[in-house]
Amino acid sequence: MAGVPDKIKTWQMVQPWSKDRETGKVTEGKLAKTEIPVPELKPGEVLVEVAGCGVCHTDLSYFFDGVPTVSKPPLTLGHEISGVVVAGEKAWMGKEVIIPAVMPCRQCPICKEGRGNRCLAQKMPGNSLGIYGGNSTHIPVPAIDLCEVKDRGKFSLAQLAVIADAVTTPYQASMRAGLKSGDRVIVIGATGGVGVHMVQTAKALGAKTVIGIARNPEKLKRSLEFGADFTISSLNKESKDIRNEFRAICKENGIEAGYGWKIFEVSGTKAGQDLALDLLSFTGKLIVVGFGMAKSEYSISRLMAFDAEIIGTWGCLPEYYPIVLDMVLKGKIKLEPFVELRPMSTIAAVYDEVHKAGSPAKRIVLTPDF
Repeated sequence: MAGVPDKIKTWQMVQPWSKDRETGKVTEGKLAKTEIPVPELKPGEVLVEVAGCGVCHTDLSYFFDGVPTVSKPPLTLGHEISGVVVAGEKAWMGKEVIIPAVMPCRQCPICKEGRGNRCLAQKMPGNSLGIYGGNSTHIPVPAIDLCEVKDRGKFSLAQLAVIADAVTTPYQASMRAGLKSGDRVIVIGATGGVGVHMVQTAKALGAKTVIGIARNPEKLKRSLEFGADFTISSLNKESKDIRNEFRAICKENGIEAGYGWKIFEVSGTKAGQDLALDLLSFTGKLIVVGFGMAKSEYSISRLMAFDAEIIGTWGCLPEYYPIVLDMVLKGKIKLEPFVELRPMSTIAAVYDEVHKAGSPAKRIVLTPDF
């Protein structure tokens, strides 16, 4: 713990990629290393020295795809953060923490109804926390939302940064789905940075059958070691072919195919969302976890006929973080095979790599090396 700096060193998104609609001219995005002020901490706030910040597709959507942020550039991206408290509330000094990706106001009607993960006044690093984000040496945050890491065992603190989104988001999605022991689950996008943990979480919470669907056959083989009972590669297949393969798996293994499945769409792609809608059937639930810009067409009267549900889910309540952290520390959810640490100085190359890869084999966590 190095104490309080004079300035926060950071990698800012100075300019996102953009394309002029009239001329078609493309303006290249720009990330720049700079310094920003250390703010005067208000009562209830702390300054966290960043240990690691995960690279999420949401960050890439802000930088490459024109998805707007609440705070306008220049600002620092990154919302998947772990670190050590170095200033602010005395009770938190020196403690290792995970910072929730979304921090609710706790005062509004939405928060009071227990839906604070979608609080309209929430603060999200790298989006709506002023200019501050995780791709920095330090970040100021409310202390009330922090998840303390008391005994991390074999894990580095930087590795645990992925809990802030990639691991807690599937848990929140499971709670929204009412997932319970004995349930039958489909995860579309099962090999992505969130999908691998969606599969593990569903199994850890007692799902009897988990079917993982994704494009890459090799990555799908790996998912069989971490919670999936069966897998289906969607590579070069139409939706009807995948549906038929799903039904064949169910028939061969004595599993009910026609009703009651909980489908988690994690890919955020049009193909994945269309497939999820095609698989939704009687008394089923479709939980939309992944974000994408494409639109899908669907006859909503089918929901009436099926008595089915389509549910959105966003982030995770800070109250759930200790539960998820405990699941990781006890080995119910594995991190090590899915996390890779890299220096923060490689941020531009990492963003480009992950953007082109679409679904990298591991979640990259950037560690400050200013």
